[in-house]
Amino acid sequence: MWKQDSFLVLVGFRASFRTIIIDRAPPLAVELMAMSPRVLVIILGLSLVLLAWIGLLSAGVPTLYCPMPTMTVLPAFALSRLNLQSTAVLVPMILFFLWNPGLLVRQQSNLPKRTIGLVGLLSVLTILDFVLEWKYGLQYQGAHHTIAVYIINVLWLAVLWWAVVRAWRRPSFGANLLSHWVLFAWLAWYAFPYLGELP
Repeated sequence: MWKQDSFLVLVGFRASFRTIIIDRAPPLAVELMAMSPRVLVIILGLSLVLLAWIGLLSAGVPTLYCPMPTMTVLPAFALSRLNLQSTAVLVPMILFFLWNPGLLVRQQSNLPKRTIGLVGLLSVLTILDFVLEWKYGLQYQGAHHTIAVYIINVLWLAVLWWAVVRAWRRPSFGANLLSHWVLFAWLAWYAFPYLGELP
């Protein structure tokens, strides 16, 4: 009798626990898996605005978490004459949607060849930027900041290349989306950091 009652209580508890926890508040991973691919692309595209804000505006001066990347710094400088420098944080999101519209329209699984070319070009330009900006970084931001920013950029590039190679070898919508999101997240937050004297 005791085993049967315990079993019924346990089954009742599990059923009510499932109703309370799973049916009413599914985990984030379950929600993301059930989400429409278009909605996921839109959410990830919009998340680039937050990363761009952190990279450009969160500190007001170059720091390790706010390196002031070129993709947002140059538009911010240009828009500052109109007092619209804050809108520069929209640039990475807009370019994300324009670069590969197949993600949003067709949930494209194949990585475009132009993306591989862009990542290769950006890798070479990053090395060139390191060489040309090293002196200014040491002079204005210091050795610790300059070395740390360079190491963080190398880590970003390693993750980006991993995502691109993975998407190229095993094409899928998820791999394509991940590689493009990592690319534009890096450009929005950390690529080509501002090293030197602020105007």
